[in-house]
Amino acid sequence: MTRRNLLAGIGAGAALLPLPAFSLTNAGAKKLVDSLVADINRVIASGKSEAAMIREFERIFARYADVPTIARYALGVDARRASAAQINAFTAAFKGYISRKYGKRFREFIGGKIVVERVFVEKTYHVVRSTAYLRGESPFIIDFMVSDRSGRDLFFNTKIEGVNMLLTERTEIGAMLDRRRGDIDALIADLRRAG
Repeated sequence: MTRRNLLAGIGAGAALLPLPAFSLTNAGAKKLVDSLVADINRVIASGKSEAAMIREFERIFARYADVPTIARYALGVDARRASAAQINAFTAAFKGYISRKYGKRFREFIGGKIVVERVFVEKTYHVVRSTAYLRGESPFIIDFMVSDRSGRDLFFNTKIEGVNMLLTERTEIGAMLDRRRGDIDALIADLRRAG
């Protein structure tokens, strides 16, 4: 995993089916990502322990991301055969897995920052374009895709320099499920330990 994957984990983004925007505006999308970026920058600058940063990352992910939609997408077509209890357990396990996996990378962002640049509409959602400035690296673009489909303004996708990171997570989770011969409960148990 590279440094650039860290922020992708925040959005755990992927090319989801277009989500209808209801009353979301450019200003609303920007406000969400401004708050998200402020929280990320605060954690990066906090000097907290890795364990504390991971806890903060999980809180940030739960607050700003459409976690149920992202988790269901990561599970892929197997979500159709999962019971409601399995979906709930998978979503909780996935949230923890993402938080541990990417939260461990926060320290590499110390001394860096993320700046929100502009907002535009793409298809049926809003894109908030940001730039990450890290020590020793060229600045790179992070796009947060925001929708209010869930009833709240949340991001459901993140692209880093055009790469949809949830596609990587979906592939990895699919491989984990294959190793368990399609056993969703075993996958959930693996996710609780992974990251």
